[in-house]
Amino acid sequence: MKVNWFLADAARVAEGKLNALGGGWDLIAPGAPFAVCGVIGIPWHQGTEWHRLRLELIDGDGNQFCVPVEGDESKPVVFDPPPYRPNISPHVKPGTTLGWPFVFNVGPGMPLAPGTIYEWRLSIDGHHEEGWTLPFTTFPVAEMPEAA
Repeated sequence: MKVNWFLADAARVAEGKLNALGGGWDLIAPGAPFAVCGVIGIPWHQGTEWHRLRLELIDGDGNQFCVPVEGDESKPVVFDPPPYRPNISPHVKPGTTLGWPFVFNVGPGMPLAPGTIYEWRLSIDGHHEEGWTLPFTTFPVAEMPEAA
């Protein structure tokens, strides 16, 4: 499968189309909202099968990034939507790649550390390929000039 994906300020899927605003960046302020979005090309011969998408946020050390939850516990940041099977219109010619648009909106307040590299790791049907990563960096902490 082919994956075309990127980071955006905001995105949604409507009527089978991906709508994105402010896309294509790789540097963000920690805690700002953003979207992980793209389109997966499903080969024609796999069009009648159900497929699973999984996105995992990985920190700069290669570990799953976790956010605090109640008490002293934490949970990894993972997007694991319901399985997907494309609707094949009778007007689509055999052999055509079938598009699967997806969006994972990350709300404000994600506790990302300043000046740190992260990456999203994508897998489809439990399979991950080397090119299915999307790195990004957070702005470092701005230094305030000292008062004179």
